[in-house]
Amino acid sequence: MKLAIITGASKGLGASIAERMISEKIGIITVSRTENEGLKEKASANQVFYRHFPCNLAVTDEIEATFQTILSLLDSEKPELVYVINNAGVIEPIATAGSLNHQALIQNVTVNLVAPMMITNILLSKAAAKLRIANVSSGAAERPIQGWSAYCSTKAGLNMFTATAAVEQATAGAPHEMIAFSPGIMDTDMQGTIRSSSKEAFHDLEKFKEYKEAGMLRPAETVGNALVSLLLREEIENGKVYHVNDLL
Repeated sequence: MKLAIITGASKGLGASIAERMISEKIGIITVSRTENEGLKEKASANQVFYRHFPCNLAVTDEIEATFQTILSLLDSEKPELVYVINNAGVIEPIATAGSLNHQALIQNVTVNLVAPMMITNILLSKAAAKLRIANVSSGAAERPIQGWSAYCSTKAGLNMFTATAAVEQATAGAPHEMIAFSPGIMDTDMQGTIRSSSKEAFHDLEKFKEYKEAGMLRPAETVGNALVSLLLREEIENGKVYHVNDLL
């Protein structure tokens, strides 16, 4: 039996990843504030294992409690391989340094960086199954974007955590593997949030509006399929940042 743990699976990229996993007959465990009933129905129709855990990934106590419960579930189900897709993320605050809202900043760092680090740490500490972990990153991790200091910084941190943890696992001779995945620009709610920001807060606002108008945003399904196809390969390069453009 194989299972996939997917954060932020209620919509967008996370939902697309979950749908593909179900199609591959891989059981899914979804973690998000709200449940996607369509995924539950599809899993039932395909006779695939399904569990949802409500969790606010901006609250560290909820992360800890939820994933300790998931560890117990893994112990009882005894899967041979567990895919972990740390997909949940937030773009806000979109603002220049000096005008950042501190509450939004803390939430950004917690959801984008602390949560995947905690989840990885908890699962690596006790999971008996082999783990293949994918941390959803961004091109913003590799270049500064005006107004996105929080998002760029957390995604850059996530890339470095992925690379470092991968080295540690390899050094220890452990079977676990982890990669980062840069999904490019997609037609998701996050893009809508970006387009609703102000020119003062985000210098490239018009460029992102043009992406939508020109049909340059990839469907989340296309990107999700690319990531799942990568994870299903027999071999992946441990610690690497994979870019969707190189996979399509």
